[in-house]
Amino acid sequence: MFESLSDRLNDVFKKLRGHGKLTEENIKDAMREVRMALLEADVNFKVVKEFIATVTEKAAGRDVLESLSPGQQVVKVVHDELIELLGGQDEGLKLTGPSPAIIMLVGLQGSGKTTTAGKLARFLKSKGRRPYLVPADVYRPAAIEQLRILGKSISVPVHPSRNDQNPVSICRSAVTAAQEHRHDILILDTAGRLHIDEVLMGELAQIKTEVRPAEILFVADAMTGQDAVTVVEKFNNDLKITGVILTKMEGDARGGAALSIKKVTQKPIKFVGTGENLDALEIFHPDRLASRILGMGDILTLIEKAEEVIDKKKAEKLAKKIKKNAFTLEDFLDQIQQIKKMGSLEQIMGMIPGLNRIKQLEKMPKPDERELVRVEAIIKSMTLNERRKHQIINASRRQRIARGSGTTVQDVNKVIKSYTEMLKMMKKMRGPMGGGGGKRKRKRPKGLSR
Repeated sequence: MFESLSDRLNDVFKKLRGHGKLTEENIKDAMREVRMALLEADVNFKVVKEFIATVTEKAAGRDVLESLSPGQQVVKVVHDELIELLGGQDEGLKLTGPSPAIIMLVGLQGSGKTTTAGKLARFLKSKGRRPYLVPADVYRPAAIEQLRILGKSISVPVHPSRNDQNPVSICRSAVTAAQEHRHDILILDTAGRLHIDEVLMGELAQIKTEVRPAEILFVADAMTGQDAVTVVEKFNNDLKITGVILTKMEGDARGGAALSIKKVTQKPIKFVGTGENLDALEIFHPDRLASRILGMGDILTLIEKAEEVIDKKKAEKLAKKIKKNAFTLEDFLDQIQQIKKMGSLEQIMGMIPGLNRIKQLEKMPKPDERELVRVEAIIKSMTLNERRKHQIINASRRQRIARGSGTTVQDVNKVIKSYTEMLKMMKKMRGPMGGGGGKRKRKRPKGLSR
């Protein structure tokens, strides 16, 4: 996410920091490069023009030029303006009015509306709400069945829609059903088209008039750049949307949509989809995203993700095991599975402040997600006894484990070696007395009395 833009901006700021003193001329040169980086990221050209003008004016001010660290001051100006460009502050859902509060998802076909409906239902359920999913797309083959499967996987009921029904009638009857079963949130998955047409807009307008949704959220594919902004404008003019959900932000999204939508449409981005799993939906925080773009990391989101997946009782139990030198391959597997729940390794690394500036990491290959899958398969192919006592894994057992996991004996050896190296590292961390680095008793020099 924003990797190319982030790299370009960090190169610009590295040059600025190299200047002992900043002048209006080298700030102008830097802003020229920032402008090119934003345009290459497919940000709307009017947005870029206004952004550069504002940053240049503030960066060339006396307070910045005469400060002790002018280069850092310019970065701060860019950071603050990026936050403003992205919306200033996060805006949650405004689910007011009679129960159930209705959320209507709209957008083009292929933007990820149906999956987003499932993600949103899971998110709201985790907050103590009682969502009800409504498939209102009767045109796309298997759209209704897809939402049924998603609903079942997160234990959220799905309205029994049929392809031969009218979408407006589906939504109307769904409101009645939700009231009867005391659901406080209704999520409408409406039909999309490959392009905007009047029939689509007319149908959506009818649904809006009939059910009066509290939120109309446009689901946009972040990969489409500023083209998404043009489509959002059309939907906003016809339906008066209340916000945007950006999907596929985990891919090589250049950032154009995220950096343009709020400024052009005056509608906030409320959520971002960061993966294919149903738990990969995050509240959109402008300040955190601005920090990620500038390579400052996002430690708050990292902590929130960790808190979501880490079981406190398990963590306490694991700490005791490590202290007693009882960390097994079974525990190793559990840790891998928890890391996977937090997102991709690349995403996690991107949230660690300053990691992208470590020179030794620049030439290193990107983390391979398949490696975690391979390690998981190898440990799962072991017996319970083998996971708990790795010393018993001899040559014949290694061959059986390799066959069972579809890997090689070398792969099995590599996993066991990594695990044993980890045990050695844990032993060093505990200290020589095995109690968390206790002090050694110093020997009294000979010839000294007590």
